[in-house]
Amino acid sequence: MARADLTPLDEAYAALRAVVAGLGEDDAWSPTGCAGWAVRDLMWHLHADAVRGLVAAHTPAPSPADRDAVSYWRAWGSDPDADERNRRLTRVEAGLHPFAALRERYLEASSAAARAVGALPPEQVVATQGHTLRAADLASTLAVEATLHHLDLIAHLDGAAAPPAPGTAEARRVVEALLGEELPGWTDERVALVGTGRAAPTAEERARLSDVRLPVFS
Repeated sequence: MARADLTPLDEAYAALRAVVAGLGEDDAWSPTGCAGWAVRDLMWHLHADAVRGLVAAHTPAPSPADRDAVSYWRAWGSDPDADERNRRLTRVEAGLHPFAALRERYLEASSAAARAVGALPPEQVVATQGHTLRAADLASTLAVEATLHHLDLIAHLDGAAAPPAPGTAEARRVVEALLGEELPGWTDERVALVGTGRAAPTAEERARLSDVRLPVFS
């Protein structure tokens, strides 16, 4: 894999950091696209995901990988009770810290994670969240998560920049792979939003999806 294949991760993290860096205390309590989470809650979650990437980059594992950039997502959203516990715990943990501290920790951790993952050989197998995957696939999972949460973050922030095209294209690739079909005529962002339950499909879109269960992950 050439270095250019890390473009979705590099650009997704850089764009998200740019939005986060401009947020202040007045933004901390704004709602987001994540049900029940304000900006400060999402910031805590974003920090945790950057730490996941940083830890994974320094946790080599034996080959072969048991997940790839698509199959990594198959189990996400399959346990509503666990998801609800995570939402509640995130709110509690985020509430313990000043927003400025949450913001700076995310900016620091995400920058370090992008550098660490980018320094890995693409075929290096690493461990994360009970599974093993290639560094190239780890980079994809981080880019997709950052892109989706960028959309969540700006859902109620007027004038905030949208996530860059490489990240939304990668999110689309993963969603369509999980769906088992392509969605011609849909924008990358629309595929990402509907496919992950962030937007409800219109009647016309629902007909196009036939009996596909949505979201494919959340």
